[in-house]
Amino acid sequence: MTATEFAPAHHLTELTLDFLAYLEFERGLSRNTLEAYRSDLQQLGEFLDRRGVDPLAVGGADLAAFVSELAEGTEGRHPAAPATLQRKVACLRSFYRHLRREQLLEGDPTKELRPPRPRARLPKVLSRDEINRLLAQPRGTGPAAMRDRALLETMYACGLRASEAIALKLSELDLETGVLLARGKGSKERIVPIGTKARSTLTTYLRTARPHLVGLRDQPYVFVNLRGAALSRQGLYKIVQRHARTAGLEARMSPHTLRHTFATHLLAGGCDLRSLQEMLGHADIATTQIYTHLSAERLRDVYFDAHPRAHLEPPAA
Repeated sequence: MTATEFAPAHHLTELTLDFLAYLEFERGLSRNTLEAYRSDLQQLGEFLDRRGVDPLAVGGADLAAFVSELAEGTEGRHPAAPATLQRKVACLRSFYRHLRREQLLEGDPTKELRPPRPRARLPKVLSRDEINRLLAQPRGTGPAAMRDRALLETMYACGLRASEAIALKLSELDLETGVLLARGKGSKERIVPIGTKARSTLTTYLRTARPHLVGLRDQPYVFVNLRGAALSRQGLYKIVQRHARTAGLEARMSPHTLRHTFATHLLAGGCDLRSLQEMLGHADIATTQIYTHLSAERLRDVYFDAHPRAHLEPPAA
């Protein structure tokens, strides 16, 4: 019998119905899960039909090719999301386990099946112009404006996480030598330099604005809210989002964007990876290496924006 005469998808329909009945009546799976599995196996049937492969003679390579096709978005489909691929692989494992339990198969074609590893998503960073626009937003001489300027400048100057910024204490600041002590994940401590601009805004805030906010309270934390209490993570988020919105950067901003921007700008300026790892408080340098990709992308953008001959068509051969 030729591949065109054989119809694996039709054969698979009977196997799928038996499998779904087992899941519904013996395992008690929900309707939503059953419908998702039915759709997954229908896609498998279409794939095997194109290849002329019997679902009971399928090999690991066939299933790997099927999952790769889903991940790449071929056959007019959009690429499947990582979570969707995980579910589809789980469906295939469950389906072929059922076939072995029914003694329709001996081997397990899903034994080596793994969903493709999702590509690491590069974090969003701001350009130099964008960060300058953001840092210029807290305007005025009121205590809140001075606090916001000091907060944004410090987070960008030192690459602080949101949790590190709100936990920063007066005793951990040394503005005379220009360093601070950051307490990172797992209570790990690191010393980070403070740039000139951040030192200036911090000095102004601590001398002029913070006493108005704190009053007579014994408050150890550097950044406080309008009632003089320690600034919360939610409060910090609102401050960053408010100024990002006025700068036209709301869609691209979170407090962590300042940390990503700090790291990317340092690497682009010539900072070595080991020093950056220390300043960010990364236990593994592999975590820091993602910023080398960001810097390379940024350099390409700058090159094509700035070089007068970057977009010229090559001469005809």
